Amino acid sequence: MTQRNHPTTTNFVADRLRGLAQSDIRRMSRASDQAGAINLGQGICDLPTPPAVADAAKAAIDRNESIYTYPEGHLALRHAIAEKVARDNGIQARPDGEIVVTAGATGGYAAALNALLNPGDGILIMEPYYGYHVNGAVIAGLEPQFLTLAPPEFTLTEQALRAALRPNTRAVVVCTPSNPSGKMFSRAELEAVARVAHERDLLVISDEIYEYIRYDGRPHISPASVDGLWSRSVTVMGLSKTFSITGWRLGYTLAPEPLSQAIALVNDLYYVCAPNPLQHGVLAGFALPPTYFARMASDYQRKRDTLCDALTKAGMSPIVPDGAYYVLADVTDWGFATARDAAMALLEDGGVASVPGSAFYQGTTGEGLLRFCFAKDDDVLAEACRRISRFRPRTALATAGESEYAAT
Repeated sequence: MTQRNHPTTTNFVADRLRGLAQSDIRRMSRASDQAGAINLGQGICDLPTPPAVADAAKAAIDRNESIYTYPEGHLALRHAIAEKVARDNGIQARPDGEIVVTAGATGGYAAALNALLNPGDGILIMEPYYGYHVNGAVIAGLEPQFLTLAPPEFTLTEQALRAALRPNTRAVVVCTPSNPSGKMFSRAELEAVARVAHERDLLVISDEIYEYIRYDGRPHISPASVDGLWSRSVTVMGLSKTFSITGWRLGYTLAPEPLSQAIALVNDLYYVCAPNPLQHGVLAGFALPPTYFARMASDYQRKRDTLCDALTKAGMSPIVPDGAYYVLADVTDWGFATARDAAMALLEDGGVASVPGSAFYQGTTGEGLLRFCFAKDDDVLAEACRRISRFRPRTALATAGESEYAAT
């Protein structure tokens, strides 16, 4: 009979995992499933995949496109990526040496960290942050360092950037449009990043997975296109959000050839290659007309406005995002001690899942915030808004002493 709970089993857990746990994003999704709630927490993006993308993947499966590809991905897909980034991002990347197709944007980020930085190196991350940027750095043996951008504008200044650097800082992460804040970095802010990066010999890693989801005419600016940053940049992009294929795990990186060769090596060692037939699917997606991307952004802007209106009517103060498909909302007036308490109250008493703002900060700045995702079908989002409007935080707070969330 197998013995369980043997005391020596914990000896085999790596030291670098100490203190790490699955994020509150995943935690709230599990709690939402258990409660039968509407999940506005995790950015699952359960909208329909474009038929052209799905049909091309199905056709590749029918053709038995099932063997390994090169670690850097199909050449035809890399050519399509090169054409796209030249047109939309102002980046000239060669398909035969400067593009690597990865297992999602997170896979590209992990490959870049492990390929280009050494254990003990510092990596500067701006908060509110995407938790994977932090935990991926920890797993790679790096030292996460933080620069807090103040809501609601989340403005980056050169003075603050310089002050946040330490002697061992080797890289800075720029997420634009940002998860969770929806901030889009301006050219002036990116020029400040460039000046500091050139002076301090820093690697700039940009996460741009939400590049096509932006509002009110805001232009997306890729950091690698600004003031010579290409030579010291890794651009991480993904297809999960653009084509509503979060479970396909497809992304790509752009970088000068010496950096891309190292990323491709780690990508090979960790993942071998991105899924072959799904690469054919997204290749078809790159051929979609500009109207697809314009309509997607317009649809998301309508959803954003619907949710922000509902949050306002429910007594929250939403920080209206410039891009991505999340809203941070201030719930300080609700009176809960922590953001997790507020999120659990809304889940249990309101039937809607969100993510505590504390998941995106090291300190206490996020304790008055909740994050909501609006990448949902219109009918589902409308029902979520109705539930939010019916939620009575004071009533939930009054009964908190008898509820599980009061002790979390």
